[in-house]
Amino acid sequence: MGYRKFKADRLFDGYRFREGEVLVTDDGGRVADLVPAGDAGDNIEQYNGILSPGFINCHCHLELSHMKGLIPEGTGLVPFVGQVMAGRSKPEDEILAAIDAAENEMYDNGIVAVGDICNTAYTIDCKKGQRLRYYNFIEVSGFDPALAEMRFETAKELSARFEFAANGQQPMPWSIVPHSPYSVSGPLWEKIIHNAGSKLLSIHNQEDPAENEFFEKKEGAFMGLYEKMKLDIHFFSASGKSSLRTYLTRLPASQPLILVHNVFTSAEDLLYVEQLTASPSIYWCLCPRANRYISTVLPDVPLLMQQGRRIVFGTDSLASNHRLDIVSEISLVREFYPAIADSDLLTWATSNGAAALQLQDEFGSFEKGKKPGVVLVDEHFTGANRLL
Repeated sequence: MGYRKFKADRLFDGYRFREGEVLVTDDGGRVADLVPAGDAGDNIEQYNGILSPGFINCHCHLELSHMKGLIPEGTGLVPFVGQVMAGRSKPEDEILAAIDAAENEMYDNGIVAVGDICNTAYTIDCKKGQRLRYYNFIEVSGFDPALAEMRFETAKELSARFEFAANGQQPMPWSIVPHSPYSVSGPLWEKIIHNAGSKLLSIHNQEDPAENEFFEKKEGAFMGLYEKMKLDIHFFSASGKSSLRTYLTRLPASQPLILVHNVFTSAEDLLYVEQLTASPSIYWCLCPRANRYISTVLPDVPLLMQQGRRIVFGTDSLASNHRLDIVSEISLVREFYPAIADSDLLTWATSNGAAALQLQDEFGSFEKGKKPGVVLVDEHFTGANRLL
C-alpha cells in the first residue's frame, strides 16, 4: 500500500493548528499519522494555504437546488416560505439535474458529509452514488391538528424509501424531524417525539422575529400566512414565551438536536436551554449566507460563543444561497466578527459538525484510522480545493 504526505503553511487537525507537521494518509485517504516534518522523509506534497479535514454541512435542502436564483434576496422569511411552497413543482428531469450539479459543487468545495432535509425522494438516486455521506432528515409539517396522522404516515413512507435505498451499501441514516415550531401541531409533535427515541432531530429555530412574536402574542406576519393558507388556528394560544422556550419542553432533556439558524435567539433563551436540557446534546447551526439572503440579519455568534454553545455550519439551500460552500459561510462570519479565531471557525466546520451528525468515527479530524477527506483552504478563506 502506498502513502501520501501533505504539508502546507498551516495544518488544522479538526481541533487545533499543528505547527510544522505533515499529514500522512494511505492512497485511499485514511489517516496514518501526523508527524514532525523532520521525520516525514521524502516525497512530501507542499501546498500554500491551510490543510483541513473535509467540511461538514449540517443543514442543506438539496432537493431545492432547482430553485437557485428564483427567489429575490431580502424578502423576509414569511414571503420566502410562500415562494418556496409555490416553486417546488418543476419537471423531474430539471430537479434531478440540479440536485446532481449541487452535489458536485459541494464535493468540489471540500464538503464530505451533509445533514440534508428531505420532503421528497428526489435526492435518493444521487445519494446512492455515495460521493458524500448523508444524514437524511425526513421533514414533516402540518399546523392543523387534523392532518397529523396523514402527514406523519407520509413521512414514514418516505423514510422507508431512504432506508431501503442503501441496498446493502453504506446505510443512509435518517430521522423524521419537525420543520419548525410554527408549522407543527401538538399531535404531530407527539408522533415525532414518540417515533424519534434517541435519534437525532433537527429543526429550524428562531429564523425570523415573527416566529417569537407568534408564540409570545399570537400576532405578526405568520398570522397573515395562515390566513392566506385559509388555515383556522383558533386552537392555538400564545404561550407568552419565545418560540424556543415554548416548544423545547416537548423534547426529552437528552434528545440529540440540531437547532438551525438561531438568528433571534436571546441570552434568556440560551440560559433556559442550559437549565432545561442536557445541553451537550444540542448543536447550534449557523447558515449566515442564507440569513443574509432572506432577511439581511446575522445571528449573534459571539453570544453563542460566550454561552459555550457547540456551533456548526450549514449552507441551507440554493433557494436561499448563491453557493453550497462552507468556506463561504466561514468567510462571512470572519467579515462581521473578525475577533473569532480561525481555529474556532474550522472546528465548527469539521469536528463539531461530524459530532453533530454522529459521524465522528469517520469524519471531522485527522485522527489515525479516520477517512475525513483532505481540503486545502486559501489562507484568506476565499475558497477551498479538495485534495482527497
